[in-house]
Amino acid sequence: MPIIKSAIKRAKQTIKRRERNVGIKKDIKGATKTFLAKPTSEGLSKAHSELDKAVKKGLLKKNTAARRKAALSKVAKDAGVKLAPAKKATPAKAPATKKTTATKKPAATKKPAAKKPAAKKTDK
Repeated sequence: MPIIKSAIKRAKQTIKRRERNVGIKKDIKGATKTFLAKPTSEGLSKAHSELDKAVKKGLLKKNTAARRKAALSKVAKDAGVKLAPAKKATPAKAPATKKTTATKKPAATKKPAAKKPAAKKTDK
């Protein structure tokens, strides 16, 4: 058991990280097994999502996740399953505000100055 304060803290952090990582890995394995048992577009989407989350959290390398996703996609293609298009979240409309009689003119955008070609040196 560590005696130094920083070592004690490190040990606690390691335990927390390990628990989190094990949980994420279980989620990946569960989603993958569910998809492989019965290939559906929702299952494929879920498995891809879990892999992406693992990459985002630094648990898997990007290429590892890409390789696993490619393998899942191949199984999906063989089963005739296509990945459903992503649903775009539509933002809620803001309540209409009262328009004033004075309208604002858009700020004039300044064009960047055109660069002049470099002068050629002539030898005489």
